[in-house]
This record gives sequence, C-alpha cells and structure tokens, in this order.
Amino acid sequence: MNQLIKIQKGITEAVGKRIKVLEDEGLALPEQYSVKNALSSAFFTLQKVYNINNATQESIANALLDMVTQGLSPAKTQCYFIVYGNELQMQRSYFGTVAALKRLSNVNKVKAEVIHQGDVFEIGSNDDMEMIVTKFEPKFENIDKPIIGAFAMIKLEDGTVNYTVMTKAEIDKSWQQSRNKNNKVQQNFGQEMAKRTVLNRAAKMFINTSDDSDLLTGSINNTTENEFEREEPKEIQAQEKQADNLIKQALKQPVEDDKPEDKVVEPEEQPKEPAENHTDEVVEDAVPDDIIPDNENQTELFNEFGLIE
Repeated sequence: MNQLIKIQKGITEAVGKRIKVLEDEGLALPEQYSVKNALSSAFFTLQKVYNINNATQESIANALLDMVTQGLSPAKTQCYFIVYGNELQMQRSYFGTVAALKRLSNVNKVKAEVIHQGDVFEIGSNDDMEMIVTKFEPKFENIDKPIIGAFAMIKLEDGTVNYTVMTKAEIDKSWQQSRNKNNKVQQNFGQEMAKRTVLNRAAKMFINTSDDSDLLTGSINNTTENEFEREEPKEIQAQEKQADNLIKQALKQPVEDDKPEDKVVEPEEQPKEPAENHTDEVVEDAVPDDIIPDNENQTELFNEFGLIE
C-alpha cells in the first residue's frame, strides 16, 4: 500500500489538532476556508507528486501545516508540492501569494505585471524617497516581444501603494538560485513565472514591515525562503570557518585550511610505538564531535508540533 495512504489519516488529524491550537493563539483562517476540504484536496494532489514515497511523515505534515496556515488549497491552484531528497515542501503559485497577502489586515489589492520590450514604463520617487511607478503603458503589439522586467504593487486600505520592480536580469538571477530549476517552465510560461517571482519579492519586503500575526507572516516568509538554495555570503562562511578552526585547535582536532577540497594530503608515516607525553597527537580514527550526525532534529520538530506522541 502507498505510504501516503497509510499515514493520511494520522497526519490529517495531527494537522487539524495543531491548527486548533494556532487558532487559539490568534491565527484567523478565511471565513469560507475548510481545513478538511483543503487537506483532502492536498492528499489527492500528493498521490501524483514525483518521489512522494521518499518524503518523511514530518515533512509532509509540516508542508500541509504551512498550506493551512496560509489558507491555501491546491484545488484552486494556489499551491503545489515538490519533494527535495526526503523532504516535501509546499510552494505557492502566483494566485496563492495573492491570496495569502490579501489575508493581511490592511491589504486592499495585490497585482503584478510584466514589462515587454517597447512598453512605456517609468519610475520615480515620492516625498518619502520611496520608489513608485509613475507610468506604465503596455501595448498589444509588444506582447510577443522579450520581457525586460516586471513589477508588483500592494495597495493598502489607506490608499498607500508599495511597489517592487525587478529587471529581467534580476529575475533570471532569482531563477538560477531557485531549488526548482526548470528552464522549460520559465521559457514556456515566462510571464506567469516573472509575475510570481516579483510578487514573492514584494511579499517578503512588505511582510517584514507588517504588524500582522507572526503565525501567518512567518509561514508566508518560510514558504518563500524554501524555494531558494541557502547559500551564505562568502564573508560569513570565512568567519564561520575561522571560528571552527579555533575551536578545533582548542580541542586538538585537525584544522581545515583554505586549499582546494580535492587536494590529497599524504599522511605522515606513524611510529610503530606511540610517543610518550604527546598529548596533542591526533588519532586518525577519531571522529570529531562536531561532525557526528544528529538524527533527532526532525523528530524533535515533529514532537514540537504535536504530530507524534
């Protein structure tokens, strides 16, 4: 029997219980939103997901929890699911991001558009030195021309409009960093993908200044972040390596240098009898504590969400 069918009932009940707890903590779901219907639709969709049997129960539960927290449903093409290794992740479509943003208390309208070569597009700034779109005139004859950029607007109840603009080069860079690289989709559905990309950036910038519930805004941000490779800046990597080396020196463990990783260093010939009083000698077979795998992280997270006893 398919793994998904075996665990469907348990995960549905666990997610439902967790959502009730979140509602008690202030999470407000859309009035017409049915958690049960959304979960049923999701499980029907999951049966068609590539490599779904590789996904852990913890990741399936967390993906569904993110979906429900944001009030989304795959039946409305607001979200879809992808397996990375043994982890299932929920990702929003353009419609899903629009729906999630509209749930924020002061948002009135959300929109994104692409800019084609030949369209009239101008930007400026307001009195607060914030960038605004001052003119946009798309033309029918330009629809089949190359996309040169995209922009998104989030209009608030008080009439304030937040704009986000991206050039095609910025959009391409974002696609290159995506965990779900699919050139065919980006080529065949360039307009939809460009709108989705610029709206996700607008959502992230807007949500970080929002006063809405952390339960909702945190879930929206996490879903956006999950789509991209987590690559830290080189400066941070260098600082972490330096700190790690200092710790290893204190523990008398081998220190990593900045030489290429593929360089093979021939070990020095070891004496037949261990030298006395050499307290700083490194034993080759020893496994440093900092590289012992911790297999309990997912279980602890699963316990935190109340998904297992």
